[in-house]
Amino acid sequence: MQYKQPMPNEPFSKPHILVVDDDTRLRELLQTYLRDQGFAVTVAIHAKDARSKLALFAFDLMVLDVMMPFESGVEFTHALRANPFPHLPPILLLTAMAESEDRILGLEAGADDYLIKPFEPRELVLRIQAILRRTEKKEEKKEAKATFGEYSFDMESGRLLKNQEVIALGTNEIQLLKLLIQQSPEAVSRTDLAKLLGMGDNERNIDVQITRLRKKIEPDSSRPQYIQTMRGAGYLIYVDKGI
Repeated sequence: MQYKQPMPNEPFSKPHILVVDDDTRLRELLQTYLRDQGFAVTVAIHAKDARSKLALFAFDLMVLDVMMPFESGVEFTHALRANPFPHLPPILLLTAMAESEDRILGLEAGADDYLIKPFEPRELVLRIQAILRRTEKKEEKKEAKATFGEYSFDMESGRLLKNQEVIALGTNEIQLLKLLIQQSPEAVSRTDLAKLLGMGDNERNIDVQITRLRKKIEPDSSRPQYIQTMRGAGYLIYVDKGI
């Protein structure tokens, strides 16, 4: 039976994935496999095509290839995080580059996870499911806000305001800020943060996320006022008014 693509104003009854890859064979394989695994799938051949799809649909996640013509996946990710769409989904990068520095560049650009080619399709599904679990909204969640300095953070929506101006945050940055606020004024170890964010034992990824978050909220990220490093203990944030 042929798959029917919903119209822009139709809701999706299953998680909606945007696959962006200029490799026709891989794009079609991913589209077929992910649909067989129970996802709704839309495809795009490059960043420009993906932007047009993002303007039409609210996706739950984007699977994005790094090596693309015109605009690489890392460049596209950085551009999206700098000027986000109203419903910007978490981003999983597909990369043939195994060097750790290349992966760090992707995370610094705003990716939520990465997967190195070649990969097992089942691993891709497991990573997608892990990201969706981290980002899905919990029902009947209690509204709560925390303030620190000029900032106000809504724990339910993940919305960060500075004097009523919205500060754009990536999915991992939102979750990281929530964890730090929930534990304030206690420090949270890098190991615990990595596990809670689904990063296994990769503490370096936590350092990358902390650096990105500091650049967005600290007047001087080299001399942080809010997110402090506690030697031997981890990271903590000082909150004026907690949840």
